[in-house]
Amino acid sequence: MSNQDLLNKMKPFVAENWAKASFQKPTNIQEQAIPEILAGKDIIAESPTGTGKTLAYLLPVLNKIDAESRAMQAIILASSQELVMQILGEVQKWGENSGIRSASFIGGANVKRQLEKLKKSPHLAICTPGRALELIKQKKLKMHEVRTIVLDEADQLLVPEHIDYVRQIIKATQKEERQVVMFSATLTERTASLGKELLQEPAVITVKKDTSIEAADVNHIYFQAEHRDKIKLMEKISRLENAKVLVFVKDIGTLDVLHEKLGFKEIQTSRLHSDLNKMDRQKYTRLFRSGKTSMLLATDVAARGLDIQNITHVVHYDFAKDKTQYIHRSGRTGRFGKEGTVISLVTDREERELKQMLKELKIPLERKVFFKGEISEVK
Repeated sequence: MSNQDLLNKMKPFVAENWAKASFQKPTNIQEQAIPEILAGKDIIAESPTGTGKTLAYLLPVLNKIDAESRAMQAIILASSQELVMQILGEVQKWGENSGIRSASFIGGANVKRQLEKLKKSPHLAICTPGRALELIKQKKLKMHEVRTIVLDEADQLLVPEHIDYVRQIIKATQKEERQVVMFSATLTERTASLGKELLQEPAVITVKKDTSIEAADVNHIYFQAEHRDKIKLMEKISRLENAKVLVFVKDIGTLDVLHEKLGFKEIQTSRLHSDLNKMDRQKYTRLFRSGKTSMLLATDVAARGLDIQNITHVVHYDFAKDKTQYIHRSGRTGRFGKEGTVISLVTDREERELKQMLKELKIPLERKVFFKGEISEVK
């Protein structure tokens, strides 16, 4: 389906916001999922990180909302507070000029303030499962007109601690009229079978790798250094012109040490890991998004679902443990056809493993050095 056909099926505000974002063409998951969701079908969709999953459900969900009504019509469930806030940002951006009101409801936030939000009659709620269920049970979140429920990063939502909440939230809607859509970067058998139990005759969409994104202009390069010398490379990477760098570090201890060492060299970095409190996580993400810091240090767990546009470089500070992790991390740059660079910092032993891994992935790889502050060919 061409870009224009897909957009023609939706309300004018969708096409206007698409043009404003200067996106060229929909990604594979968007092309496949949007028509199904517009047709009212339940779907289970799997697509790697960085392939535009959020928009694949968000555009058709926004399109279906009647902004004239005062009723809550759609709910998006996400497993973490960060992901809820991120989705809210996307909703506000893509719902511009639509008259659609949205609000977020997360565990740990002030209940009174959240009830105030409900008085404004939002059409769309983005929630963590525990808080959504609490508000439903208090009869504050009225579900009788909710037609669409989205499970974002479903593999994180259908874990034992959340599954009962999710079941009860779905059951609170009218069975004949509800549509449930599930999106996940990796679809385990467990998630898929739970999905089939919760959804009604779902269509299953699987995008293993997005060819429109594979074709993006991404260079995979590496620098060879002993572990203790990686910090010098990080200093040089942090000084690259107009760079927005996402750095993957294997654990919280290593990440905090790196943050301090760079700080000592007067390089300000943002950081993201599960031991930080909510305020700090939001502060650091905001500083990186706005460009006040040009480098974000993150653990793999904390970066799940993180959606930040225009990342120019992804750095594997610590070697990826397998091909899946390498692809997940690297997919954060070169999105929607933009250029990007993936940098691995490797020791002697890791160099051999990296070459083997990229050979299996059929990705060209080049060794580089720094010369006068620029990334250069090895002479």
